[in-house]
Amino acid sequence: MTDTGHQPTVDAPAADPLSAVADAMQAAAESVAEGATAATQAAGSALPAVGLFANRLLYTTCYAVSYGVVFPVALVALSVPQNNPFVHGLVDGSRAARNKVDEILGGQPAADSPAA
Repeated sequence: MTDTGHQPTVDAPAADPLSAVADAMQAAAESVAEGATAATQAAGSALPAVGLFANRLLYTTCYAVSYGVVFPVALVALSVPQNNPFVHGLVDGSRAARNKVDEILGGQPAADSPAA
């Protein structure tokens, strides 16, 4: 065989596979960090709006329920004559209930309760 004077070309050394994997992992970590930063910023701007909405919803619900309960009860209570056995029974029953709660909780009895 005769030599034509051409030397076989040697390819540049192949890139280190571990280096390629390390570069890919570094890029992925940077992408995750950027995504986390963007998510944190988005949550930071959305959270006050959600909190404000939840607070307003809770306030409106409690207001409507309390108004819907207290107003009719107060209307009925004010329409009942004051000096009769029905009203005296309600007052005495509420006083007994408050005293029992104070006893359970270990507090002092209400000041307007009769001495036992």
